[in-house]
Amino acid sequence: MDKTVVDLLVKYNSTVNEKMNAIIKTLTPDEWNRDLGGFFKSVRALCSHLYVSDYLLLKRYFNLRDFKLGADAFFSREYKFLDLLFPEVDEYISARTELDGKIRDFCAELTGEDFTHVLKFVDSRGTPLEKNFGGALLHGFNHGTHHRGMISLYLEQMGKANDFSPLMQVVEK
Repeated sequence: MDKTVVDLLVKYNSTVNEKMNAIIKTLTPDEWNRDLGGFFKSVRALCSHLYVSDYLLLKRYFNLRDFKLGADAFFSREYKFLDLLFPEVDEYISARTELDGKIRDFCAELTGEDFTHVLKFVDSRGTPLEKNFGGALLHGFNHGTHHRGMISLYLEQMGKANDFSPLMQVVEK
């Protein structure tokens, strides 16, 4: 893992979230909250989990060293991984857009040396862990891709065409 790969993943993450949000914005309140049968029952539940997970992982990455972004008041909120947020679609889109900006800002602060360090943190079950920082960061991006795939399936079940997979759309020559 290096800065070039992170920059690509940040660009992909932002681009695909914008595409996804454009479709989600068209959902009715019934579609936003519809029980579609998965562990996360609705698009709202999946989006809430994706938002909370990205938020908490980003806060966890601040354990690596003193990041300027870590002092931002935005990160004073407390969430749990299964919190159900955003009663309205527009609330989610606004919050998601802001969080994606924070992710971009965080990744802009990263240096090549950061990828050589170990991230020490306590997971959501209270277990202390030590992981390679690059791998931990990659986990966050992969987690988002996983849940966007689930959102994609839910949207397809509702007849909403979508495609959030093409990483190649942000690869430059």
